[in-house]
Amino acid sequence: MSLQTLVTGGAGFIGSHLVERLLQDGHRVRVVDNFSTGRRENLAGFQDHPRLQVEQLDVADFPRLRPHFEGVDWVFHLAGLADIVPSIQHPLAYHATNVDGTMAVAEAARLAGVGRVVYAASSTCYGLPDTVPTPETAAIRPMYPYALTKYLGEEIILNWHKIYRLPAVSLRFFNVYGPRSRTTGTYGAVFGVFLAQKLAGKPFTVVGDGCQTRDFTYVTDVADALVRTAQGSDAGIAFNVGSGGSYSINELVRLLGGEVVHVPKRPGEPDCTFADTRRIEQALGWKAQVPFADGVARMLEHIELWRSAPVWDVASVAEATRDWFKYLGK
Repeated sequence: MSLQTLVTGGAGFIGSHLVERLLQDGHRVRVVDNFSTGRRENLAGFQDHPRLQVEQLDVADFPRLRPHFEGVDWVFHLAGLADIVPSIQHPLAYHATNVDGTMAVAEAARLAGVGRVVYAASSTCYGLPDTVPTPETAAIRPMYPYALTKYLGEEIILNWHKIYRLPAVSLRFFNVYGPRSRTTGTYGAVFGVFLAQKLAGKPFTVVGDGCQTRDFTYVTDVADALVRTAQGSDAGIAFNVGSGGSYSINELVRLLGGEVVHVPKRPGEPDCTFADTRRIEQALGWKAQVPFADGVARMLEHIELWRSAPVWDVASVAEATRDWFKYLGK
């Protein structure tokens, strides 16, 4: 059955993969994106699809946003500002997009009687977790404004379920990677940094000793989790979305192949991110399918996408993360 779906942030990294999946599944897709971080080229492979509609607007602009929710069956709310350092530098902008924007989406969905709302939350809400693999019941300890605003967005979505019975679910993503991830801007995700360095023949800037591990989850697995959640009947709950493993930065470097230089370990970063995914496995039958080595190989196949990305070195990393150390290194 073809459903009318709406994807906020649909021109972004994860959003564009979700849009592609929904079109493949036969659904109609309405993308809402202000293109502040999303890119039209992320939609290039299917931009002329007859079941795709793209609307350029800001999710926090409620009067303009609301009409686009009429007649929608599923809403996937992926629009938001990411990255740690910019959130420290511009906390009000992050609140406006990630909190006010999420409230606008929740209210528009409620007024339109949308059938399902799936919110893209972040595992950064756990901060420095006491337990790994980390369950959804772990303490919430946001360490910086980005983590805080994403968690506040989740609280809004789940509160709209509690008060208004909005059929909403939150998915806490762990370290998503894959093609179309951001290639420009402030120093951020490790894959983009390393792939640009590899293309330029420069050494990988490894944080600390590289023994820290991350639950790297391939983007098509995340898109599948989003769709399965929309298809399910659970509501008012949060699910972790992770790969089922945790892999060291040194292992990533080995798979990519190249020289290494080390930069200082950063405050507020966990030594390990690793999702306990039993809740989503039991409720929805979802489990990640792409092994880490296969995912890295796919990234290398698409390495030319990072040809125009910034090439970081020890000095530029230090400058880009200066505010990180200034505010979190206490």
